[in-house]
Amino acid sequence: MPAKRPNRIYQLKITLRGAKPPIWRRVLVPSDLALDVLHEVIQIAMGWTDSHLHHFLANGRVYGIPDDKFGFEFDLKDEAEVKLMDLLRKEKDSMRYDYDFGDGWEHQILVEKVLPFDETQTLPLCIKGKRACPPEDCGGIWGYAQLLRTLADPSDPEHQDMLEWVGGQIDPEAFDLDDTNEALSALRPTGWPASRGPDHNADHEGTGRA
Repeated sequence: MPAKRPNRIYQLKITLRGAKPPIWRRVLVPSDLALDVLHEVIQIAMGWTDSHLHHFLANGRVYGIPDDKFGFEFDLKDEAEVKLMDLLRKEKDSMRYDYDFGDGWEHQILVEKVLPFDETQTLPLCIKGKRACPPEDCGGIWGYAQLLRTLADPSDPEHQDMLEWVGGQIDPEAFDLDDTNEALSALRPTGWPASRGPDHNADHEGTGRA
């Protein structure tokens, strides 16, 4: 039996909370994307390395990877069993994605648009973004701001050490859309539609704009 096609395409804006100037990405994903794959989309689109724990927060619930070692999240629901459209149903709906509980990177995931499904659209796809992702383990929003000040000031006593730690000067304004989408292409066999071409026999109800 052919797999059911997703009802919609969601245009999401992923914003790193507290970053000034803002750091964000705009992506297109299928509405039926499982949260574990959305996690991968966020990691790639933002520029993280998936080296730390994460979870989603929506409607008072926590979604992530269940692990008995982390008793403080005993009520955590398996993210692989939840789809994006289960939590976000219409434009302006949002949820939170936390990454690296030590540095405390918080992201807002906002539904900007709910679009009709288009079987010709390559998904997931990043269509725009602003500013570079902070380096991992730099101390969160405050630590990143301090790192940029240190790197910009050769007279700072920590300048050389920080320069070596990050591997040379970094450009906080840098964002390469083509590189991001090349990396996202690795997810397309997992996401829609590459892994399971469209069901041409399915009806087209619900493909209009929400």
